[in-house]
Amino acid sequence: MQGANYSLDRRTLLRRTGAATSIAGLAAIAGCLDDPTGGDDEIDDLTITLSQFPDTIDPLDHITGDYFDVFDHIYEPLFDFEPGEGIFPRVVEEWEIQEGEGVTELSVRDDVVFHNGDDLTAEDIAWTINRTVDPSIGVVSDIGAFGLGSIEGAEALDDTTVAVEYGAAPGLAEFEFGNYARALNMEWAIENYNADEEGEAISGADPEDFNGTGPYQVTDFTSGEEIVLERFDDYWGDEPPFETVTFNADGESSGRANSLRTDETDLTINILPEDVGTVDDADDIEIRRVTSFRNIFCPMKNTVEPFDSQEFRQAMNYAVDNEAIVSSVLSGYGEARGQPVAPGINGFNDEIEPYEQDVGMAESLVEESGYGDVEIELTVPQGRYLNDAEVGETVADQIDQLDNVNCEANLVEFGVVSDANSAGVDPDVIEVPFYLIGWGTITGDTDYGVQGFFTIPDNESRTFDDEELSDAILESQQIEDPDERRGQLEEVNQLAHEKAPFLFLHTQESIYGVREEITWDPREDETIYIWEMDA
Repeated sequence: MQGANYSLDRRTLLRRTGAATSIAGLAAIAGCLDDPTGGDDEIDDLTITLSQFPDTIDPLDHITGDYFDVFDHIYEPLFDFEPGEGIFPRVVEEWEIQEGEGVTELSVRDDVVFHNGDDLTAEDIAWTINRTVDPSIGVVSDIGAFGLGSIEGAEALDDTTVAVEYGAAPGLAEFEFGNYARALNMEWAIENYNADEEGEAISGADPEDFNGTGPYQVTDFTSGEEIVLERFDDYWGDEPPFETVTFNADGESSGRANSLRTDETDLTINILPEDVGTVDDADDIEIRRVTSFRNIFCPMKNTVEPFDSQEFRQAMNYAVDNEAIVSSVLSGYGEARGQPVAPGINGFNDEIEPYEQDVGMAESLVEESGYGDVEIELTVPQGRYLNDAEVGETVADQIDQLDNVNCEANLVEFGVVSDANSAGVDPDVIEVPFYLIGWGTITGDTDYGVQGFFTIPDNESRTFDDEELSDAILESQQIEDPDERRGQLEEVNQLAHEKAPFLFLHTQESIYGVREEITWDPREDETIYIWEMDA
């Protein structure tokens, strides 16, 4: 969608996206979740249980999927996005590429208000984008480095027009701001939270500390435990389908599954394979699954020993039996992978096979690297990804079987690996050089799966330092011809496979437990939008 002055009829939008409902065409829902026979009660309550509760209330402070599942309903996206199809109007009604200028102008609705009653202006959007990409006026997070990697800034041209500036092909920039552009209330954020100062995140423990334009506003908040949202009466669009939505979290899959069985929740994410039967065997709840865009892998920061050796990094890949991990640890809910992105992503290279376990080859490469008899530690999160702790422990055990490498797994909270992923490659500050993490390429384009990790210029959050790989990615960003760019991205994935910046593991499936009467199809990008539901 690189045409100028693009707009879309909202009925067409519904047909194009295939969503049950669109934010511009939501219908009030009759019937109550607690009454599966139906009825005339139009007040519906929905509870969603995540695997991790947000540890921040600033929507720009993290790029974690669980956090967006909450915050997107408060601080709504400026666009509707469908993987593989592109962006569609939402708060932004139209957009026009300024040919040859590296700028796209966004036309914003004039009837949008924040939850505190202030009108949304183009200045709010421009400031929010600038706060996201410029660490001198915002919090440092993965959103700027990974989500808006090619965006250079934004400027309000008038009350309803924003000019977004970027240093890449317009189509790539569109994927980025189409996914990650939000709006904070600039005056409110600066006056109450000093949010224009470097490193200052919005914080607080009261409902009034949240202030977006989304279809829901916060009415009750218990930090670290629960957040309750209610319909925002002055929302610019039609009513969302449930009057009250509660988000909570349980780090244990068995706990999330049991919450469904005991009617304590209506939808939960990241059901582990061993708990699928618990859900399937119960009345009125069911499993829904989809192959995601999320790859699981272990970055190896090459500015510290022994990961500065390509031979050593390749050895780590040969040491691990990905096929066995998928079949045994994941019960088949995944697929072994040997490149940074999943099938279905633009630029995925069909010719690349996963590394096959070859212990002899691994030991030989370790010797070539000069790092024989080395001790390493793999830092692994618990409860964030499908059987992540067991996957990480299995990886560490398989590496430890090499005669010349000792490896142990260190199980931690997800925030530890999230911070490690953002810490960059300065050897003087790296505390965790080898860790397990997942990355969902939600834009459907390889660039999102590689640029934040591997590009060098103006990217302090990168996890790998290699000019050849960085240059290949930067070259792809400037190619406007779709076929030519796809070919270059396939080369990027091939180069990544050879340089082994990651210990490549697998693409995981998303497994949800859902109450049967909720009409909703899981998305490949793992996003949960309440406005796509019905009951």
